[in-house]
Amino acid sequence: MSNKRYDTIIIGAGAAGLMAGIQAARNGKQVLILEKMDRPGRKLLITGKGRCNVTNCCTVEEFMTNVLSNKRFLYSCLNALNPYEVMGFFEECGVPLKVERGERVFPVSDHSSDIVNALVTAAQDAGCRISYACVKNLLTDTLKDGSLCVVGVETEEGENIASDSVIVATGGKSYPATGSTGDGYRLARQVGHKVTPLRPSLIPIVCQEKSCRDMMGLSLKNVTLTVVDTSNGKEVFSELGEMLFTHFGVSGPLVLSASCHMQPDKNGSLNRYKMYIDWKPALSEQQLDARILRDFEQFINKDFINSLGLLLPKKSIQIIAGLSGIPFDTKINQITKVQRERLIQVIKSMELTPKTFRPIEEAIVTAGGVDVTQVNPKTMESKLAHGLFFAGEVLDVDGYTGGFNLQIAFSTGFAAGTYC
Repeated sequence: MSNKRYDTIIIGAGAAGLMAGIQAARNGKQVLILEKMDRPGRKLLITGKGRCNVTNCCTVEEFMTNVLSNKRFLYSCLNALNPYEVMGFFEECGVPLKVERGERVFPVSDHSSDIVNALVTAAQDAGCRISYACVKNLLTDTLKDGSLCVVGVETEEGENIASDSVIVATGGKSYPATGSTGDGYRLARQVGHKVTPLRPSLIPIVCQEKSCRDMMGLSLKNVTLTVVDTSNGKEVFSELGEMLFTHFGVSGPLVLSASCHMQPDKNGSLNRYKMYIDWKPALSEQQLDARILRDFEQFINKDFINSLGLLLPKKSIQIIAGLSGIPFDTKINQITKVQRERLIQVIKSMELTPKTFRPIEEAIVTAGGVDVTQVNPKTMESKLAHGLFFAGEVLDVDGYTGGFNLQIAFSTGFAAGTYC
């Protein structure tokens, strides 16, 4: 056993771990944060496309409508550290923030490194020691009443480090290059915790259509994406926003949110779903028809394929024209009302066939995790082992894209750091 003893050892120097460390150290605890990567906050650096969507500027009640799993578990910790308080924390750390569309909060600089540096500096200023090592095992003991308690950790190097409490803040299983390789699930199972099935959440979708690859790189704004479960005809998702065509299918904020509402079958297939894009949601079919007719008047002597440049992005024209069934070389003055109606149908409801999710490693968030029925929702302490706490993505809680998952990390980390 190492000669040095700590009040608290935190496994993982990400959003949850650093916030837990700051809170514990500010409460007078001697804190050691163990990080297996070569620097803290690796996953934080890539969130929000490198801009770091820190939180969402909303009330706790509004926040709860954006939580997907185990909402009730989060009430206590979110009320202890709400989004406005997280914003205040970073402003006090010298990081000015801004609020963008959808109440998403970013650093004014658009640099995620400012958020990571603020957390690391705050942790060190509070007295945390950050060390680089991978934890192999939790060290446990049995109390007189027969209950289990955690008394430290064993590192991969074979060093045993004693502590009064341990906080597991290792992240999930997404983006393993940042250190999120599922270590926390293994540690939780060591003391008997149940880990609910892991699945990707907020993840791009592979589609059957070659047209996605043909439009690769095309980013759409102000479109509506609708997902229908064909097994029962129910609409499971429909929202206005942004999306992106890729070499494998579709991605972007709308697609990531839609993925949370789609359940693959046991083979990982999404073939019971259909996706529909409304390229012009602000226009009714009648308004769109009037708009097309106005455009046609400008191109009256042109071929059909050359008449859509004012209406649609250049990369999409051949695809949508092809789906309409109107021969490309049809003269504008020869297009019938029936053909126009088919074009409108394609623009208002372009169909895509989802095949599978991309690999879980590409998910922004891992859904599933340590079963929250075995964790105290106020303190984040294990109900199975005294002195063991959990924080962040390792828990079975997740939300939509928009700063909600980072806020969950901060709030659960704050709670664990307060009560450890």
